[in-house]
Amino acid sequence: MAKIQGCDGSILLDNSSTIVTEKDAGPNSNSVRGFGVVDNIKTAVENSCAGVVSCADILAIAAQVSVTLSGGPTWNALLGRRDSTTANLAGANTNLPSPFASLSNITAKFSAVGLDTTDLVALSGGHTFGRAKCSSFSSRLYNFSGTGSPDPTLNSTYLATLQQTCPQNGSSNTLTNFDPTTPDTFDSNYFSNLQNNNGLLQSDQELFSTSGASTISIVNSFSSNQTAFFQSFVTSMINMGNISPLTGTNGQIRSDCKKVNGS
Repeated sequence: MAKIQGCDGSILLDNSSTIVTEKDAGPNSNSVRGFGVVDNIKTAVENSCAGVVSCADILAIAAQVSVTLSGGPTWNALLGRRDSTTANLAGANTNLPSPFASLSNITAKFSAVGLDTTDLVALSGGHTFGRAKCSSFSSRLYNFSGTGSPDPTLNSTYLATLQQTCPQNGSSNTLTNFDPTTPDTFDSNYFSNLQNNNGLLQSDQELFSTSGASTISIVNSFSSNQTAFFQSFVTSMINMGNISPLTGTNGQIRSDCKKVNGS
């Protein structure tokens, strides 16, 4: 789930007379999913203890549980966030890292919210599971950066597989696994994939293939030492969860994650 204004649950808000939803932002549209799962969790929590657990905290806990259930590390998600009463569509369109962005661009976006290069590499490792749409990487397959040729950092065998999944005139919404080796398991294979030029997104592969980048040694470290990756991922998830949270009397605890209370 994207964090634009900080970890405040703003992405969960639907369109209303006062809200322009972040769900329609380019990076989120037809991409971010699972909103119904969040609604079901919220309903169960409200039935048990109404007005206590925020939607923002539900997202933080759900992220931790999904990683753990998929074989990844566990951690105690810090709690006490409150929910925003606003959304920021423009911010979502501008500030979310793009799958087509250069490493320097993405590093700058992370730095702007207080996350360093290790955070960037560790959190990118979240692509050890999940899916991406053809539209997020098809430009690498046929006409990379206007060259008329595929991205030269793509493994040729992997390229052929992806071209079958995403033909030039095929659906842009077809999904493919981020990790072709263990697609539903949280492990360090994401980093060994990068070493083999099997990163799915341009923004993935650039962590390893950008000449002279400080990220290369971190990728190598996480590939050879899964424990180190897990430890860094936990630290970085906590760091990300601490970006500008609303606490105390700021924000609210929404009774319905899709809308501001009283609306």
